[in-house]
Amino acid sequence: MFKKLAPGSNKFASEKPEFGKTALLRFQPCRIGFYICHCGLNIASKVNVEAVREYVETLEGIIVSRDYKFMCSEPGQAMIEKDIRELGLNRVVVASCSPRLHGKTFMEACRRAGLNPYYFQMSSVREQVSWVTEDELLATQKAMHLVTAAIQRVKFHDHLETKTSGVNPNVVIVGGGIAGMQAAIDVGNSGHKAYLIEKDTTIGGHMLQFDKTFPTLDCAACIGTPKMVEVGQNPNIELLSFSEVTNVSGFIGNFTVDVRQKSRYINQNLCTGCGECAKVCPVFIPNPWDMGMAQRKAIGRAFPQAIPITYNIEKKQTAPCRLTCPAGINVQGYIQLVKQKKYDQAFRLIMEKAPFPGVLGRVCPHPCEAECRRKFVDAPIAIKELKRFVADRASLEDTYIPEILDREEKIAVIGAGPAGLTAAYFLRLKGYRVTVFEKLPVPGGMLKTGIPDYRLPSDVLDGEINTILAHGINLVTDTAFGKDITFESLEKEGFDALFLSSGAHESLTLGLEGEASAKGVMDAISFLRDVNLGCKTDCGKKVMIVGGGNVAIDAARCAKRTGNCEVTIIYRRTRQEMPAYEEEITGALEENIEILTLTTPAKIITRDGRVAGIECIKNKLGEKDDSGRQRPVNILGSEFVIECDTIIPAIGQKTDLSWANSMPGLEITSYNRIKTHPDTLQTSLENVFAGGDMVTGPATVIEAIAQGRKAATGIDNYINNIQTHKDDNDIYNGKETDHGNDANQAVKLENYSEIPSNTMVEERACVHSIDPEQRVLSYEEVEATLTEEQAVKEAQRCLNCATCCECMECMSVCEAKAIDHFMKEKTVQLQAGSIILATGYDTLEPTPMKQFGYGRFANVFSALEFERLSNATGPTGGKILMRDKNNEFVKPPESVAIVHCIGSRDVNFHEYCSRVCCMYALKYTHLIKEKVGHDTKVYDFYIDMRCFGEGYEEFYKRCQEEGTIFIRGKVAQITDKPDKSSEQGKLIAIAEDTLLGELVRVPVDMIILCTAIQARQDAGDVGRVFGVNQGADGFFLEEHPKLAPLNTATEGVFLCGCCQKPMDIPDTVSQASGAAAKALSLAAKGRVDIAPTISFIDPDVCVGCKTCISLCPYSAIEFDDRRLVSVVNEAVCKGCGSCSGVCPSGAAQSRHFTKKQIFAEISGIF
Repeated sequence: MFKKLAPGSNKFASEKPEFGKTALLRFQPCRIGFYICHCGLNIASKVNVEAVREYVETLEGIIVSRDYKFMCSEPGQAMIEKDIRELGLNRVVVASCSPRLHGKTFMEACRRAGLNPYYFQMSSVREQVSWVTEDELLATQKAMHLVTAAIQRVKFHDHLETKTSGVNPNVVIVGGGIAGMQAAIDVGNSGHKAYLIEKDTTIGGHMLQFDKTFPTLDCAACIGTPKMVEVGQNPNIELLSFSEVTNVSGFIGNFTVDVRQKSRYINQNLCTGCGECAKVCPVFIPNPWDMGMAQRKAIGRAFPQAIPITYNIEKKQTAPCRLTCPAGINVQGYIQLVKQKKYDQAFRLIMEKAPFPGVLGRVCPHPCEAECRRKFVDAPIAIKELKRFVADRASLEDTYIPEILDREEKIAVIGAGPAGLTAAYFLRLKGYRVTVFEKLPVPGGMLKTGIPDYRLPSDVLDGEINTILAHGINLVTDTAFGKDITFESLEKEGFDALFLSSGAHESLTLGLEGEASAKGVMDAISFLRDVNLGCKTDCGKKVMIVGGGNVAIDAARCAKRTGNCEVTIIYRRTRQEMPAYEEEITGALEENIEILTLTTPAKIITRDGRVAGIECIKNKLGEKDDSGRQRPVNILGSEFVIECDTIIPAIGQKTDLSWANSMPGLEITSYNRIKTHPDTLQTSLENVFAGGDMVTGPATVIEAIAQGRKAATGIDNYINNIQTHKDDNDIYNGKETDHGNDANQAVKLENYSEIPSNTMVEERACVHSIDPEQRVLSYEEVEATLTEEQAVKEAQRCLNCATCCECMECMSVCEAKAIDHFMKEKTVQLQAGSIILATGYDTLEPTPMKQFGYGRFANVFSALEFERLSNATGPTGGKILMRDKNNEFVKPPESVAIVHCIGSRDVNFHEYCSRVCCMYALKYTHLIKEKVGHDTKVYDFYIDMRCFGEGYEEFYKRCQEEGTIFIRGKVAQITDKPDKSSEQGKLIAIAEDTLLGELVRVPVDMIILCTAIQARQDAGDVGRVFGVNQGADGFFLEEHPKLAPLNTATEGVFLCGCCQKPMDIPDTVSQASGAAAKALSLAAKGRVDIAPTISFIDPDVCVGCKTCISLCPYSAIEFDDRRLVSVVNEAVCKGCGSCSGVCPSGAAQSRHFTKKQIFAEISGIF
């Protein structure tokens, strides 16, 4: 209970007033006028107004105390003005409704009477007392306390001067639906500049998705498209489509709006909208304009009449297959070209990153497949096999060799392996004169000498090497670096840069006694070299291979093919830890090669200087070692001997760097590798670069190719004196997700296209292999190439994770040269005096409402889906058709049920009425009768039929006369489980008919759900940017539903359309014109008053801690480096008071909300 106030009490009467130029009236005694409003009976029904008035008369400083029925009326305001003039009042307190409603009204009355409006204080006794208090006595006492608080506070008010500012006449309109377009047209036609900002690629909004509009049944496009054209052609309207507002600063009349213009990847000034690019695009995606019921190309536009006519390329994050590929090969791109049977284009796309497509199609470890998102459906795409298919279809003899503009600079490449030849290829394309020096008599490196023909046929490798050399690259074989040529000799010959790329051609040894001297021990690298170069090899009858990697498997399978011998592989860990590719291990087992795991060789047994056997010991796995694998531990006493003729160690390789001593200053790491810059591959010697195995250690062919290409870029940048510190993987960074070059980070973000829920499970393409008994008889290639039918079918399984595959086919047909795949988004700043929000609405996604079967039953449609189905530009050309089990539209329905209030008037979703559902449901009943046939049975399930607009009730009657069956009752469930034969194959709507009072089951072919209109998903973010509040339902709040329905709490920001609440098209257009009129009246006035109720910082008290600067939400506080104090930018400050709340020294304060004023008000209550 509030304590009773003593008449005449004034706790602050003795406090010394504050001196200063803002306290001019402090020298005069307070002459306060008090006025309490009855507000009809809103206040007077609970508060004894006369008692409050009489109580206030007893308080100190009160000159007059009055009450009136409606104080905000003209007589009420005139009463206040008269007292100010005649009684010399210098303070005014009004007790009525909220300051938000009529505070400005009474302040203006004070101003007219010659009193500074900031000597006014308002007490809200309606909202805070009468509306929330039942007991009349308690309400009256509470009102007395609140008005006392206001009276005590007003005594400490200061003289504040309102500043004026000019108004920028430009208007920013956010949202390009029917509301935004109408507002922009009204502003533009008035001669003022209008900026129309639309998040989508086209203006038009939801209305352009509709078929007809009720109740006149006008074509929605016939109403909307002329307005779209008018927007596009009005010289005063600047359209910023595919754009979002990211920040708004400033104040009414002077806003600065930051707009992020997303990348279309097509130049809007050049695109003619011809559509040739879409014809060649291989990527199909669900069309969001048609609610996913039809497909469009990755390059396209929402609908043919879109404004602007510019096409747009839909891009997501770079596909995981491409991100994972060390060479950055555009996997998705060439797969899509295979799907279209454009094999030559696919071949060229691979060659852009790797000049060995046939090699990679056979021996690449395909890390891309491990990241393929198709694995979440069935199995990864057979990427390696598709690359091989493309390479084998291409004619190397007909490979296009571009005209190369020769440069003077000469580059020497040491090593003709994959890294060296790749570097030479890309350097030659840049015009450099390249010479490759190879120690062996043939080029190819480990590809030639280390990989057998049954995996990589010589003709495939030789053909691709010859294609590379045909670009004008000079090859010198049988030339060893450090012996036949040196770094100094190459410099003397005029070479400007050197790339070192020799492979790991030396095998590691077992370290066993007799390994070097016993006949029958040969290292795997030498053995494979002899086999591949056609040298005679004799392995005897029993061969032991030591190791578990790919070299070990290759050696074992080659030994099997040299004669009728037994081959056994010894590996010290388990099968799961073997580093060889799984398919190679499987191939070895199929060829009857035995694998002994958890076995370590301990001793070589010889007889007469020749291998007779090998002593081994069994292992068990112990603790993990530095590699993360469990360390093999010998089991004592488990020794055993295996008889054999030949032992081939294959436990690893290393590079030969014996020549490095001839290059003083070349840094070598502790791992016996050349130290290079990670981004450029430049060594410690300025013009020497290195890559491949001698930098990375023994690696895969795709990693070597990636190193060669990176080196080519590094050398080119070095010669052209271009500084670079980033890895150029040629993945376009203009994507929707800016992942930079961090592939791991990009994979984590996973901003990929959604995997369709109806994706069919399909088998992965399988290649044919030669029977194991036959293939060991020769070195014939084991696996065959996919057939064309297999390849195309496999390519069709691709999910197009990145949407646009960047195959560049569109660029080849665009005569206007409008396509720019490197285009980046940009931010522009707009200056405007007012802002209109017309951001529209979303429709409820009904999937969570399981009882209605949406997403489970093919012929349960949402309202927008039906609109597109009925629309002439929709997926069926305007025919209302049912879907079959494959989601194909096949035949018209014989019966349709329309269900109202899906998510509306529902405590589980939205309690409000969506206002338009009843009428568009009636529209649907008419369209079905009109388009399918008047004999079609149409059932309309409604709760209440709300036909509130002009002509609406008449339209309802018309639908009744057309034969629609209306059932009053909300559908409880939709099922496909029949109770009787007549329901077989139908959807059954189960509801209670509240007029008949009985349960009904209505079997139909199609059901349409009238889903709720709800606030946009991003409404919260938009509201924060513009400083606009949301209601509990998520829609934006107006300043007052009756007095200011278009205004917001932020002055200069107006609302129109469904971003505020559900409304129909006529009301939306009316509000849009009203919001435009508000903005134009502001522009016409030319000046606005800027409230002085902002923050200030006392420089004598400020200690320069900068706490306020970091916390200011409007960035209105800056630091004065000369005076070492914080300073408020009064043009930006909104007076929120955040700074004054956190200032440790008390230097930051808010005008009109000083501590003395606030404490006086608090003390007045108590």
